[in-house]
Amino acid sequence: MKIIGLTGGIGMGKSTASATFRRHRVPIFDADRAVHDLQAVGGRAVRAIEAAFPGTTQGGAVDREALRRAVLGNPTALKQLERIVHPLVRDAEKRFLAAARRAGKSLVVLDIPLLLETGGQKRVDLVVVVSVPAAVQAVRVLRRPGMTAERLTAIRARQMPDAMKCRNADVVIHSGLSRHFAVSAIRRLMVRLRSTR
Repeated sequence: MKIIGLTGGIGMGKSTASATFRRHRVPIFDADRAVHDLQAVGGRAVRAIEAAFPGTTQGGAVDREALRRAVLGNPTALKQLERIVHPLVRDAEKRFLAAARRAGKSLVVLDIPLLLETGGQKRVDLVVVVSVPAAVQAVRVLRRPGMTAERLTAIRARQMPDAMKCRNADVVIHSGLSRHFAVSAIRRLMVRLRSTR
């Protein structure tokens, strides 16, 4: 089973890339979705997050905005949060991969925003980075509800610079030219990977 590590900074077009793989019936492990599940009602991270950051949960779920305020601009708090969440996400990832192997899948995608920052490239066969110029990234991200230039700066500070991600990639998908261009590049990649299995 080939494992693709899909990554890219915020606003780079990773969601489009992931959706393209999904439309072609490639199983996707969505690390962001796993984090949401861990922080939802009944999620495995809720109690630990409340213990570490009192007042950041409500109704049995993490209040994501309150948690964001608690860790924003505070590297120590952010590391503490990562120590809680990352092992639980890895556990979910392992269960996803085990299920895919049992189902006889030949190709899967791990969609992980911080793949390279956390050393995740060691767990995959191919690193695919989705990239756009910084100006395009800023325009895309600042259109999002509630997003500010300050928040974008804080998010970028957590993420490896795009140029460095591209240097560490096996494949770079440029999504700034057009959606069609990016989707076509992913389709060509899937054809190549499936032909060499």
